[in-house]
Amino acid sequence: MGEMPFKGIFDSLKGSGSSREARIGLGSISADDKLSIIDDLEKLGLGWFWATDKAGRVSYLSPMIAEAMGCEPTDLLGKPMQALFETDQASGGARSLSLKLNAGKPFTGLTVRASGERCDLALKLSGKPLLDRSGDFRGWRGSCLDITEERRAEEESERLAKYDSLTGLSNRHRMAQRIDSTLNAFRAAKRNCAIMMLDLDRFKQVNDTLGHAAGDELLRQVSSRLQRVIDGGCEIGRLGGDEFQVMLPDMDDRGKLGEIAKKIIEMLSQPYSLEEGRASIGASVGIAIAPHDGITREEVTRSADLALYAAKGGGRGQFRFYSTDLEHEANLRKRMEEDLRSAIDGGEFSLAYQPIVSAGANRVVALEAQYRWIDPERGEVSPATFLPIAEGSRLIVQLGEWALNQACMEAMQWEGEINVALNVSSVQFTTDGFVQKVEKALKESGLPAERLELQLSESVFLGDAGSADKVLSALFKMGVRLTLDQFGAGFSSLSYLRRAPFNSIKIGEKFLLGTMFDDKPDTELIKAIVTLAKAMGMDTIADGVESIELLDLVVACGVAQVQGYVFSDALDKEQLDKALKGGTWHIEPLASGSQRASRRTVFRKVGLIHEDHYYEVTMRNLSRSGCMIEGLRDVPLGEQFVVDFGGGQLAVATVKRASEDTQGLEFEQELVDDGAGGLCTRHRVSPYELAAVGAPLEALPAGRYTGLPAAQVASKSVPRFQLVPQLG
Repeated sequence: MGEMPFKGIFDSLKGSGSSREARIGLGSISADDKLSIIDDLEKLGLGWFWATDKAGRVSYLSPMIAEAMGCEPTDLLGKPMQALFETDQASGGARSLSLKLNAGKPFTGLTVRASGERCDLALKLSGKPLLDRSGDFRGWRGSCLDITEERRAEEESERLAKYDSLTGLSNRHRMAQRIDSTLNAFRAAKRNCAIMMLDLDRFKQVNDTLGHAAGDELLRQVSSRLQRVIDGGCEIGRLGGDEFQVMLPDMDDRGKLGEIAKKIIEMLSQPYSLEEGRASIGASVGIAIAPHDGITREEVTRSADLALYAAKGGGRGQFRFYSTDLEHEANLRKRMEEDLRSAIDGGEFSLAYQPIVSAGANRVVALEAQYRWIDPERGEVSPATFLPIAEGSRLIVQLGEWALNQACMEAMQWEGEINVALNVSSVQFTTDGFVQKVEKALKESGLPAERLELQLSESVFLGDAGSADKVLSALFKMGVRLTLDQFGAGFSSLSYLRRAPFNSIKIGEKFLLGTMFDDKPDTELIKAIVTLAKAMGMDTIADGVESIELLDLVVACGVAQVQGYVFSDALDKEQLDKALKGGTWHIEPLASGSQRASRRTVFRKVGLIHEDHYYEVTMRNLSRSGCMIEGLRDVPLGEQFVVDFGGGQLAVATVKRASEDTQGLEFEQELVDDGAGGLCTRHRVSPYELAAVGAPLEALPAGRYTGLPAAQVASKSVPRFQLVPQLG
């Protein structure tokens, strides 16, 4: 790149030919001065120049362009111009530069970028063809301006319009666009798409105690954790505040979705290290799937929002799938909250007590207080129903204080030295003055502190850990016994055991039932927990023991105390007074104990499809692998049915046991967790399949599915089985 090509560019652009001088204003300058001026323009970035031969190969390029591209000018000579630069997509398409050069006509203002991933040089290119005296094409001559900074500013502006500035995730606007376009495309292709709504639990406490800077850093860490959990083909967005959204294309397997939701909750519940201190939060997840739970973005996101609301209402730290019952459930929750407030003020609550028995000796060592509410309209309401509502509305603080005072006073009236155990909500525990309220309850009742056992879940540590430690220390010094409740259901139990002065740990009901439920008792793990507790000077309590088999298992593993239906349900005051007469109280385990267990059944009335007939029967029992149904007679072993749980949930099942009008069915594919303590099928009948047989394309209705081919075809044969009317 010598002086001659440079001079040639100047002459071609100025039209000065080979003249040695040119008049500028009132004076004149030499050609060398002209070249010096252009050289200065190049160095200052006010103007750069380029030239090609007639084949389009670069014959000159301003040295500063090569420098910005990270190479030597000689490295670029002889290379095709369109190989070095590509047209910016926003300025007319990737092939525009080639088209301009091939057209052989002057052009201006074409925005191009230097090719290659490592260079973001952007230029505004102008040029005109160079013709000789005969009019023959000799190549291109042109100039350009460096607009890299302007393009970066434009891109940043575009990025901010689509992405959250704090986390780098998609923002609300981009998520709406992505979900809209995906659902529209998937509707035509008859594909599924899941939407998750995420909300952080206790995030406000971090902002209030550690400050907004800590809250912002926590949100960035949440974003990073989500990106590690969620597959790269999915879209993650922050909608604002502590609300996130995830789109998972081609996903309708509720087993896999449930596992992803559990992993998200687990990951986000791990402690965060912030400059201002250590923080712990939680997360709740709502899940909806198109087209089952909606066709449009508005429908599916609303379904996911309702599921999220149900997850938070169920005690937080949970996930829920959308179902058509949730909207009705939300209205019921609101009404129940109002009734709860009236019931507390009106003294409608009482306490029942479930025995905690020493393993082997079968001697009652403690009684756990449990709430009992008999509502005039609803009858007896299960604590599993109203306690989450009481926690969400903070009514649990008032209810818990009443229970603490009542339990202490009633325990003082018992014969013998049996302890009273009371479960304490994390909401109640973190309320100002909790220690003083415990002290007052003991003083007014006269109950010795060592006879009061407070059962605390790991959630008490998920707020301000320092405050939790102070409260636990004060209770311990007071002499109150402390139990870590539901061990095995959380994520960081060992760290809590090392920090807090617990007297005992309670192995969670879900943990124990899970080992027996899968028919794979993990005795080694239970033994390890017992060994750990003994090493730390703690007792172990097995909760939710409902059968002789499970009782034998936990006793063999060395568990110190047992609680569950195998010994006794909770007893009211009259039953308790009778049982306590005579001093020492022993209870023998009952083989029929499991029959009295209040197992939750997800479905009561279900449909059985057999050939071209639809039978409505009663389901009395449900597990992952099968169910027990009543309502049909003369059903042989090995017969196959399709069980219709409603809402498009179908399960192929085989009769494994039969007795009169009762059959035990085994599912071809196991059910999965529904996030609400129940079970559901992995897949549902797609509305797209129903549309193929004439049903409308809309979210699945509840109840019997008349759109199913089996229910749609008129019966052509006599029913093989006799339908027996069922009560209840």
